[in-house]
Order: sequence, then C-alpha cells, then structure tokens
Amino acid sequence: MLDTVNLWLASGFGLGQSPFAPGTLGSLLGIPLAWWLLSRPLGQQGAVMAALLILAVPVCHYASQQFAGLDHGSIVADEYLAFPLAVIGLQAARHPLVMALAFGVYRFFDALKPPPIHLAEYVNGGFGIVLDDVIAALVTWVVMAIGIKLWLRRSSGQQLNS
Repeated sequence: MLDTVNLWLASGFGLGQSPFAPGTLGSLLGIPLAWWLLSRPLGQQGAVMAALLILAVPVCHYASQQFAGLDHGSIVADEYLAFPLAVIGLQAARHPLVMALAFGVYRFFDALKPPPIHLAEYVNGGFGIVLDDVIAALVTWVVMAIGIKLWLRRSSGQQLNS
C-alpha cells in the first residue's frame, strides 16, 4: 500500500506515466503550487520549498528502487516539487505570461541539462534525482530575475522618456 501511494506521488498522480512528455506534464503540477506559494510571505515560501524538496528526496528515491534504482521517466515528483523554486520571491511571476515563461525556461534547462546541471546526474539516489531539478530551478530563477529587472528598467525608462 505504501509503495503504491509513494509511486502515485512520484508519478505526479499518473501524469508521469504519459507516453508523451511525461516530465513536462508532471511539471505542470508545479504551476498551481508555485502560484499558491507566491501568495505567501517570502519566509513561508522558503520554508514550504525546503519542506517540499526534503520530501521529494525519499519519494523519488523509493520510487526509483521500483525501477532498478534509475531516474525513470515516470518519476516526476522532482520536477513538480522543484519548479516553484524557479519563481520564489518573484512577484512578477503572478502574471500568467511570466509564470508560463518561467515554466518554459525551467523545462528547457531541466530537459537539456546544460552545465552545471548535468553534473547532478552523477549523484545517486533520490538526492541526485532531485538535485538536477533544483539546479535547473535555480538557474531559471536567475534568468527570470534578471529578465524581470531588465524589463522593469526598460518599461520605466520608456515612461520617463514619454
């Protein structure tokens, strides 16, 4: 019973078992979670994110044991639990287009795993499964924070020049 519940959580309530883009479909669960987190004070956002990521490690680890210790494509808890980290504290991400852009950037980094994200692939177990998604989310956060700052600077500059 416990294995079934864990696999259900790990597979994103079945979304990770999709034959088409299971990681992307599973990651979609992170959007409402991120949206909810952004309505909380920053300290609560951080505390909830820490708890979710700590929870993700054993969930992904035990699920991987059912797949010979591999980060099987149907395990997506790492994706949906790490995605909110990509927008934590970025109030502009409450705009649907900004959230969608953050999601796209996150999926880009998570799927392609450019350096340094790919290095997490060498870490075993649930920690390694979650680590690459955490790094992808952090890189996404940096890209989004810089992009939002530049956009705000540009839009305020246009208002001043009008």
